[in-house]
Amino acid sequence: MAKDKYISVKNGISGFSFSNLGLFTGFADGIYNAVYSLVILEIFRNSAVVGIYVAIYAAFCMIVGLFANELFRRFSKVRVFYFVMLMLAVCYAMMSFSIRPSTFIILDYTTGIAITLVGVLIPLFMSDFSKNIGMAKLNSRYHLWLNIGALFAPMIAVAIANQFGNRAAFFASALIYFAGWVFFKYFRIVQEDKKISPVNPRRTFKALWKNAVKFFATPGMARAYAVNFGYYSLRAMRYLYVPIVVIESGFSNDALGWVLTLGIIPYLVLSEMMAKLVRKHGKKLWLMLGFLSFAGFSVLATVVTGFPLLAIFVLWQISGALMESVHDLLFFDKTKKSEQTKFYGVFRTSVNLPNVIAPIFGAACIAIAGTTSAVWIVTAVIGGFSALVLIGKK
Repeated sequence: MAKDKYISVKNGISGFSFSNLGLFTGFADGIYNAVYSLVILEIFRNSAVVGIYVAIYAAFCMIVGLFANELFRRFSKVRVFYFVMLMLAVCYAMMSFSIRPSTFIILDYTTGIAITLVGVLIPLFMSDFSKNIGMAKLNSRYHLWLNIGALFAPMIAVAIANQFGNRAAFFASALIYFAGWVFFKYFRIVQEDKKISPVNPRRTFKALWKNAVKFFATPGMARAYAVNFGYYSLRAMRYLYVPIVVIESGFSNDALGWVLTLGIIPYLVLSEMMAKLVRKHGKKLWLMLGFLSFAGFSVLATVVTGFPLLAIFVLWQISGALMESVHDLLFFDKTKKSEQTKFYGVFRTSVNLPNVIAPIFGAACIAIAGTTSAVWIVTAVIGGFSALVLIGKK
């Protein structure tokens, strides 16, 4: 199993067991994402500055992702997962109180470390225990649970925010991550501890650089990275700016909750279906449809206002649902299982780097146009460019 030795595991544990963790992460992150940009807006009081803050935060998370492989060389994945899930529960609980902005930001960066490592570890566990199931089927199940968890999250977040304030919603995320930690303990996984050797910073950075170069030199990895980058760029812009645009357009928090909740339905409908469609028609078709339709909806969102704009925010979730369970399969299909732990940290930066670059372009559009809706120009360009990457020569 990818050079990692599991000494003992509870009977019946498979890749599906790890995909079930999506219920906890989807629920917790759905609550968190529903209010996060609004909390940051309360602190900085400027939507362009929100974009810059998120970009800096994402750059930090990207660096964490790059060091993931070095961390897993020194500590077992199981031990790291236990620790970061507890870290999320504790830090989110602290963030829910009315603390100073500086303290909130420190805790925000601390959770950035944990959430990055959780995002790296769950797919690796799924791959380790995939056996004959296949990552396409596991990915579909994982994203189904993610979306079931996220379905009720926005309305719960809005209800808590209306009653106690936006930050209070983070406490619900804390409880859910703690429940996920308890669920993981039920697997009773024991992994061989690794010998901890002194860290040589110079050698570590050299190893990171060589690993990154080798990753991009591996056939198919540059395209896999670019496609994942495009998907997460669109996702980042949607999560960051849809709540702000809805509120700035004069709609209530309740309206925002309905937009976010209804937007989950396409993901629920298509999650399991996509595994069969991918086996029948391949990945490329659905990625193309997803990117191009998202680009088209983005063009409309720059000029449409009122309730039709809310409808677009719901409808373009169909575009995201077409891509959700396939956007990272190019990586798993093109790498040996023995190389996945080594390369996944580098590949995972395609999740964080979009949160650095896309919000900066969004902030520039806002500054130039003077309106937050200008950010959808960025998503239209990203969608079109990602489609070109798919049809371009290898």
